[in-house]
Amino acid sequence: MSEETRVGDPPPYYLVLLHYPVYDKNGCVVTTAVANMDVHDIARAARTYGVQRYYIVTPLEAQVSLVEKIIAHWKNGYGAVFNPSRREAFQRVCVKTSLDDVLENVADLSGKEVRLVVTGAGLSDNVITCKSLKSMIEQNEVACIIVFGTGSGLAAEILDRADYRLSAIKGPSDYNHLSVRSAVSVILDRVWGRMDESLE
Repeated sequence: MSEETRVGDPPPYYLVLLHYPVYDKNGCVVTTAVANMDVHDIARAARTYGVQRYYIVTPLEAQVSLVEKIIAHWKNGYGAVFNPSRREAFQRVCVKTSLDDVLENVADLSGKEVRLVVTGAGLSDNVITCKSLKSMIEQNEVACIIVFGTGSGLAAEILDRADYRLSAIKGPSDYNHLSVRSAVSVILDRVWGRMDESLE
């Protein structure tokens, strides 16, 4: 068991929040700014659902520095003393400058072949379900990396690199504009969430 793994965690899997390359609302490839709420809320969701490591990816030096300061505050600074549960969530957060850096790091950590799983509100063709993703992670034969995009979604060059595309979140209406941190929580719960049957 690694120092980051806790009793009850699923086999190691990984999560990426990508800030480049992604689309803006006009369909242009851009770099988005890191949002503090995304750092915090996704870190907490990642810890709740047993993500081995949560990677924030941005190529901008200023943004990398900002994220490193946020992580340091909650891991080692006053925030770690003030809020120990937040400190635990931030133990699994790190920042990288590219998706390739993430792939290399995960391969080194896991010692396994890496499988890239992309997400997006518009994905409908050749997709896998959350149930299939759970099964793949539980088999523990490859290292699964789930990639979420900021802005208006992952650029085509990232989608084209994917080994798998995860079926889009669908609610009862045709409105489909969740924040990325909401989407992360919904998908992780669909993969790992447990219903309390005693309340039914």
